[in-house]
Amino acid sequence: MKIEQIYTGCLSQGAYYIESNGEVAIIDPLREVKTYLEKAKADNAKIKYIFETHFHADFVSGHVTLSKETGAPIVFGPNAETSFDSIIAKNNQVFKLGNITITVLHTPGHTMESSVYLLKDENGKDHAIFSGDTLFLGDVGRPDLAQKTGSITAEDLAGFLFDSLRTKIMPLADDVIVYPAHGAGSSCGKKLSKETIDLLGNQKQTNYALRADMTKEEFIKEVTDGLLPPPQYFPLNVKMNKEGYDDFGDVLKRSTQALSPEAFEAAVNETEAIVLDVRHQNDFAKGHIPRSIFIGLDGGFAPWVGALIADVKKPILLVTPVGREEETITRLSRVGFDQTLGYLKGGFNTWKKASKEYDTVSSIPATIFKEAKESGAVLIFDVRKEAEYLSEHVLGANNTPLDYINNHLSEFPDTGSFYVHCAGGYRSMITASILKSRGIHNLIDVQGGFKAIKEVNVAVSAHVCPSTL
Repeated sequence: MKIEQIYTGCLSQGAYYIESNGEVAIIDPLREVKTYLEKAKADNAKIKYIFETHFHADFVSGHVTLSKETGAPIVFGPNAETSFDSIIAKNNQVFKLGNITITVLHTPGHTMESSVYLLKDENGKDHAIFSGDTLFLGDVGRPDLAQKTGSITAEDLAGFLFDSLRTKIMPLADDVIVYPAHGAGSSCGKKLSKETIDLLGNQKQTNYALRADMTKEEFIKEVTDGLLPPPQYFPLNVKMNKEGYDDFGDVLKRSTQALSPEAFEAAVNETEAIVLDVRHQNDFAKGHIPRSIFIGLDGGFAPWVGALIADVKKPILLVTPVGREEETITRLSRVGFDQTLGYLKGGFNTWKKASKEYDTVSSIPATIFKEAKESGAVLIFDVRKEAEYLSEHVLGANNTPLDYINNHLSEFPDTGSFYVHCAGGYRSMITASILKSRGIHNLIDVQGGFKAIKEVNVAVSAHVCPSTL
């Protein structure tokens, strides 16, 4: 028996490859399925099943394509409804894989079809659970993504989740391994651990949601308290996972269109596409196409695209580092953005060489920011999350989280300079690009963000541990 976790940091997502005696199961695959096919070929094995723990909201799964490529059936838990052929399993239904078995444990709560897959080894001993978004390390899945107006509430789902955990998961032995669908950084939970594998016994001791003495009422209050609105692209990804989607190979083929500066400019004017610049924030600051949006590849790229662009049908034109065009298109497709029209051939340098108009972002080191703050009153906008801000912030700074920047646009002045910072410089440059695209140009980015600001001893609020907020 072989179990391999295939973790994708950009999505904080774990897919799983399980092989036994020449037969393979894939759990929660990514949209591009080449990795799974190559692993099976190397093992001289056949992919027999594709298991989905639930209808994912934060990424487009590869179940439809992988089934098409291999003939393996797609398995969902009870209550699932799909527009494609699939096995809708019953609770406790057993699937044999080589010398092992995988049992479906229906665990409604995160969503109504959510299921955990229990792997039993060749001796019939419980070995591991693939817990999807039902159980994370340090947390559980948020219960507000599958509610239907007028019929079911987040509190209802939280109650179902309480029962699922206590009747299906907590009775399992402490030495059972937990393989979750997500780790820290995912929007599917609030307090996810950075670790991606653990023993169930440790989770029983450390995960607040598995406290043995917790009442259902206490559980419902804790898991629903402080939930921020989910990103707008979530329902669109759920729809694609239920109904199917274009083959990734077709998306890649039509999207990898190299455009000259003239053709690129014409495409912008003809389609009103978003110009998405994915280079490093420092490169964007030095020069970029006017009104383009920065979301760098070397950060939380795909989730930020989903949260800020939101509409997966929106056409996109790319400015990328040379050689990373295909990577960008791939990562966009993971969250359902399939409408890339092409990319600027040769990168931003070709735009400059063609003598095309370009813009810059005023960006200063933290030392200059300190001098400005000490010389008089300055207007500061901290675009980190609220919890980060409450934990510690520059005295006098306003909190305008990037996640909801559109709700704060009226707070930014159109005259007089103001400063923008985040934790390290990535989110503040995204903010700068959005503000400039809306005609707000009087901003100054603080390089290195709050980390750099603290290092030069700018006055900040007293530190509050995030766990006490």
